[in-house]
Amino acid sequence: MEEKNTPTILVVDDTPENIDVLRGILKDDYKIKVALNGEKALQIVVTSPPDLILLDIMMPGMDGYEVCRRLKESAYTRKIPIIFVTAKGEIEDETQGFELGAVDYITKPVSPPIVLARVKTHLALYDQNRILEERVLERTKELALTQDVTIHGLASLAETRDNETGGHIIRTQRYVRTLSEQLMTHPKFRDYLDDKTIDLLYKSAPLHDIGKVGVPDRILLKPGKLDDEEFEIMKKHAVYGRDALMQAEEAFGKDSNPNGNYSFLRIAREIAYNHHEKWDGSGYPEGLTKESITIPGRLMALADVYDALICKRVYKPAFTHEKAAEIISKGEGSHFDPDVVNAFCETETIFMQIAAEFDDK
Repeated sequence: MEEKNTPTILVVDDTPENIDVLRGILKDDYKIKVALNGEKALQIVVTSPPDLILLDIMMPGMDGYEVCRRLKESAYTRKIPIIFVTAKGEIEDETQGFELGAVDYITKPVSPPIVLARVKTHLALYDQNRILEERVLERTKELALTQDVTIHGLASLAETRDNETGGHIIRTQRYVRTLSEQLMTHPKFRDYLDDKTIDLLYKSAPLHDIGKVGVPDRILLKPGKLDDEEFEIMKKHAVYGRDALMQAEEAFGKDSNPNGNYSFLRIAREIAYNHHEKWDGSGYPEGLTKESITIPGRLMALADVYDALICKRVYKPAFTHEKAAEIISKGEGSHFDPDVVNAFCETETIFMQIAAEFDDK
């Protein structure tokens, strides 16, 4: 067996003779490290994690139960298999050991064949678990890549049908992330806005106008202000976007996302459907008010309006940041969630930096 592939076993026992016995049994097949007390064992595990630990229970100071408890509390060490090797042979002793997370229990005096067999078995299981975890990680990365490619493709499709530019998509998703990070400690938002949700908000934001693919060219590309009838047709893009993303959710199926809490399609659907709702109920498509508007919709509402204000359109010139900020502030409590407006006011400098960095020019 090559040295670099030889598993390392940490033997922890306060009696040197017991360590010598276990070392003699294992030394031909494994690299052996030793610790005469619990404190030293914890130091070794933290600095150089072994592949398996043989742990005595009755030791002065910190006993084996406490060593096991501490190792299982840490994400860094909890997966290392622990086998108790002890003279405590009562059923309740074994039960306590297994409850603390040990994988096996060997009583003293030890039998060399049993020690070798159990160590070999649990090292093999440990290796299998590591391989499975690596495969799960690879699969998770593949799914994340698929998600990103799906979002990019759908957003690009919407972009080809609209007067708005790719810069609009890039800027608005960054505005949404800026607002989310500002609000994640706010009492009204902290239960919703964690790091994972903010990441999904950022990724899903480009799909806010995906429904515009269903709006006729004569309206979508009209070089001027829409009349009332045309505007009613334009407003349907929120419904089109919701319906398309809802169908995609159903196609994935609930089993692929059993808790539903972090579905990027759900967040994208809420953004597409709610980002034209207004705090006072005067928005569309449902005329929702206040907290009945989803958080993704409230965040995108401000991000979308800000970007529309500072950018030139066929029907309006580009406004300065100061003018846009003034309009948004006036919309506090009518168009926008007051807390979202406050977050905008506290992050204006970042908004300006994003607008400058990803300017359409």
